[in-house]
Amino acid sequence: MSIKYIFITGGVVSSLGKGLTAASIAMLLENRGIKTALLKLDPYINVDPGTMNPFQHGEVYVTDDGAETDLDLGHYYRYTNSILSKKSNATTGQIYDTVIKKERKGDYLGETVQVIPHITDEIKKRILDCATQEKDIKVVFVEIGGTVGDIESLPFLEAIRQFRNERKKDCINIHLTYVPYLKAAGEIKTKPTQHSAQMLREIGIIPDVILCRCEKPLDDSFKEKISLFCNVNKDAVMDETDVENSIYEVPIGLYNQKLDQMICNMLNLKYEPIDLSRWEKMLDSLINPKKKVTIGIVGKYLSHQDAYKSIFEALSHGGAHLNTKIEIKRFESDKLLNDQNLLNEMKNLDGYLVPGGFGSRGLEGKIFAAKYARENKIPYFGICLGMHIMTIEFARNVLDLKDANSTEMEETQNPVISILEDQKQIEKLGGTMRLGAYHCSLNANSNAFKAYKKQVISERHRHRYEFNNKYKELMEKKGVLFSGTLKDDNLCEIMELKDHPWMLSVQFHPEFKSKPLSPHPLFIAFIEAALKHRQTK
Repeated sequence: MSIKYIFITGGVVSSLGKGLTAASIAMLLENRGIKTALLKLDPYINVDPGTMNPFQHGEVYVTDDGAETDLDLGHYYRYTNSILSKKSNATTGQIYDTVIKKERKGDYLGETVQVIPHITDEIKKRILDCATQEKDIKVVFVEIGGTVGDIESLPFLEAIRQFRNERKKDCINIHLTYVPYLKAAGEIKTKPTQHSAQMLREIGIIPDVILCRCEKPLDDSFKEKISLFCNVNKDAVMDETDVENSIYEVPIGLYNQKLDQMICNMLNLKYEPIDLSRWEKMLDSLINPKKKVTIGIVGKYLSHQDAYKSIFEALSHGGAHLNTKIEIKRFESDKLLNDQNLLNEMKNLDGYLVPGGFGSRGLEGKIFAAKYARENKIPYFGICLGMHIMTIEFARNVLDLKDANSTEMEETQNPVISILEDQKQIEKLGGTMRLGAYHCSLNANSNAFKAYKKQVISERHRHRYEFNNKYKELMEKKGVLFSGTLKDDNLCEIMELKDHPWMLSVQFHPEFKSKPLSPHPLFIAFIEAALKHRQTK
């Protein structure tokens, strides 16, 4: 049987949740025994989001093979078991870069290189590459970033129009659109959806399903109106309402409207009975927890809700696993030391988490958090830069190396964190960090080993700077345990304090490998330590 393709477009406004929708539908099909793959097509000209400011784009999600990708791939990972790789994300920058390189090599045999067919052909090739990266893939979800009507999206929409025309029986389009409620008028408005669908039709794409993002379920009269004006069957106009408690409710809402069955029938897919009991049990634990902990996140991008997306999700996964509500307190690290109210609020927490980041802004606020956690025996979890913070704080205040710092921040006589040897000659910023999955060997007598319960682990990295081994012996004498090292190398990957209930930092990004049904072991261990601390207060 031929591979099927589901194209997901968005209309009216951005940030409607196309990635969540794609992941949710893929999760439902997986539970019906259908193997899926997912691809995000991003219209921006950046080659990848790796050099983008988190305030603009949110977090950068990293795959095992070292691709710096859009954060929607994090949704794909958390909801499904689909393979994610460099073939799961493509940008306008990548597409044009590839076509220009082919032209320079003479691959086009002197043709005039144009958007159609050369750019659109390359887009179609990326779709096919994603579809064939593993055996037995039955359905490929292709999410088009941006909004219908954006200039940047036009080549992608033209490419999927061509792709659909070449495989008429194997493709459907799901259009996610916004149906606003105007409070002043007391009315729901379908006109934006009508206009959005009309723009798609002008391009040559007629939606097969329209999903309506709305505050409350739509009455049949509104669905009939959208059906009539958008040339879509009424049964194929469905709600995607705002969820009350958790984004993990989205698949249940779509399942209750039988969207997964409709898609299978549209694409002539054989499917099995579905069992969502594990997902529903997880949701119940997430929504109705019996315990509670308060975790302080001390970071520099907290004003952007998606900058630490995977961190927040991984905490919620661990909380659901332990039937515990995770109350998160956000502390902007650059404001912390100048606000007594923030300092007072920060001192009554059950645990501290310092996430990754770049640059010196807010450094001292993070160091204060690590010092307070160490001196008061409060659980501390450092991730990437959070490990550098723990190292600098310990060197300054325990080893009495007052100028200890990272060479990322400044030149110093005591560079306890320094640039990786293979990074020293690199001038280009994009895609040049240590990226992707590496194996790490664990010390059997450590909190890390207690969490993972195995000797060798694999975790994803995104960094240029690492612990300076010149200070290793000195730190070990004062109570640091380097409990994880890069396999077959001596790079320090995990550090802990021996005389502390749970103070642990990692050089990698464990949040990228956490799922709601299989929470990351370090997040579980961190929350368990926070629960224990709360009980002893």
